Amino acid sequence: MYGRDPWGGPLEINATDSATEEERSRNLQDLDRAALSRPLDETQQSWLLGPGEQKKKKYVDLGCIIVSRKIFVWTVGTVLCAAFLTGFIALIVNTVPRHHHKHPPPDNYTLALHKALMFFNAQKSGKLPKHNNVSWRGNSGMQDGKSAGTSSAIKDLVGGYYDAGDAIKFNFPASFSITMLSWSVIEYSAKYEAAGELDHVKEIIKWGTDYFLKSFNSTADTITTLAAQVGVGDTSGGSTTPNDHYCWMRPEDIDYDRPVTECHSCSDLAAEMAAALASASIVFKDNKAYSKKLVHGATTLFKFSREQRGRYSGGSSEAAIFYNSTSYWDEFVWGGAWMYFATGNSSYLKLATAPGLAKHAGAFWGGSDYGVLSWDNKLAGAQVLLSRLRLFLSPGYPYEEILRTFHNQTSIIMCSYLPVFTSFNRTKGGLIQLNHGRPQPLQYVVNAAFLAALYSDYLDAADTPGWYCGPNFFSTDVLRNFAKTQIDYILGNNPRKMSYIVGFGNHYPKHVHHRGASIPKNKVKYNCKGGWKWRDSSKPNPNTIVGAMVAGPDKHDGFHDVRTNYNYTEPTLAGNAGLVAALVALSGDKSTSIDKNTIFSAVPPMFPTPPPPPAPWKP
Repeated sequence: MYGRDPWGGPLEINATDSATEEERSRNLQDLDRAALSRPLDETQQSWLLGPGEQKKKKYVDLGCIIVSRKIFVWTVGTVLCAAFLTGFIALIVNTVPRHHHKHPPPDNYTLALHKALMFFNAQKSGKLPKHNNVSWRGNSGMQDGKSAGTSSAIKDLVGGYYDAGDAIKFNFPASFSITMLSWSVIEYSAKYEAAGELDHVKEIIKWGTDYFLKSFNSTADTITTLAAQVGVGDTSGGSTTPNDHYCWMRPEDIDYDRPVTECHSCSDLAAEMAAALASASIVFKDNKAYSKKLVHGATTLFKFSREQRGRYSGGSSEAAIFYNSTSYWDEFVWGGAWMYFATGNSSYLKLATAPGLAKHAGAFWGGSDYGVLSWDNKLAGAQVLLSRLRLFLSPGYPYEEILRTFHNQTSIIMCSYLPVFTSFNRTKGGLIQLNHGRPQPLQYVVNAAFLAALYSDYLDAADTPGWYCGPNFFSTDVLRNFAKTQIDYILGNNPRKMSYIVGFGNHYPKHVHHRGASIPKNKVKYNCKGGWKWRDSSKPNPNTIVGAMVAGPDKHDGFHDVRTNYNYTEPTLAGNAGLVAALVALSGDKSTSIDKNTIFSAVPPMFPTPPPPPAPWKP
């Protein structure tokens, strides 16, 4: 029988397919017996044998290798036992009490820093924030700026800081204070953060800059008027008119008129306020809207300072009695430098490095007060600030010549601080007499300590081991040691073993010349003369004004803790600002260096201008 082969050929069907059923059955049985008569491989056995007939395997197939079942079981068991023992030991170690290595205690400079910043909380005017943390202070000066005769451009002067132990708001020393605080934050933000005080100091700065923006029309590009002062204190000629010096009252209880002093030609004040806003704009560079607002205000103020020349304390103004400004040239250099760092506009750098300005500011001559940084004279600070520019950016021509001069002058100033030189006397206890034995020395000492520590850090950051004083080379450690010895004196390492910072240590002034601290908060309102009994009391102040640095000892290391003697016991904003700056510079780990770059955030990349070609040769 034939069929069709699927590949196209005939297909022959085997004859056996036609066999009977019985024959086929017999043939299959013969095939089965034949199959069973030869050995089967393992696969074939698995097909033919039932489950009960399989042999137990001696090996385990792990995919990549085949191992003995016995070895596999032992290995897994050993691993599980080891894991159990490890976990048990870890449990015991974690539950047994052990000695933790504690962080080293904060140094004295950090401890004092916490307290020194608290002074600014006690000096705040206006509506106080809930977290102000000075229990005996409350809202005050809520009508400031609303007195008759105030310029229409100035409608609200609530806020800001009281200057010292009175309730007057002097913008000149206050703006210098904010500039110093901002400078210290720009250089040492990492140290502030390590001390947990960065947010606090920034809030202190903003409280000041918010107030300064109210002191003039900060939205305008050009101004003609600036508020210089709120409140008066002149008691000359036996005047009995209630004011901020004649009366001894808590700021919260003041009910007398507080007139506003305005100025229309006040280059020194306007340039210093510009410096405060410009430096603060760098502190708040991450808050772009606020930083821009500060830069605009600073630009307006600096323009006003240049166009309307004059000293804010000229004539018969009250400022001449309390904070007399000797010139405005140093503020032009200082303010110009800060304006350059805040804006990157080279026109400000050209101004700050103009030889004529430097000459008028006294950069090329000595004098008894040369090198002393204060609320009045910022030349020393400006020279250090511009030396920083030369050290880290080196702008070259046309600035190099004057910057090198400033750098050399800075070196001379640093030399004058050292004990081996006789530029300034020292008390037997070691306090440098930067004000030549006049009262209230500490505010000048802390500023010098800050500049010395900062310049030392500048040199270290520039990989410079020291500097020359004539033929003699001094290491940066010598500068830092000067700063430490002066601050240590203030903290208690002095002949009287007395801390001049209230609340620091066990022995500090208890009769601080300060109205708010000397009158108890007992729900009794003492009038102008009613507070005199607290002024003249021999008892310690009922309220501790923590962190206040008093005016300081005399040139013989003597100190009289008497409330009525402000030359010993009165603290000031400017003094505490310099103290905070010096403390943060010395605090923490010396390996935490300055922040080299933040101050240059707005400065564009520098491509030095090539010097002019030489004159053509003539035979």
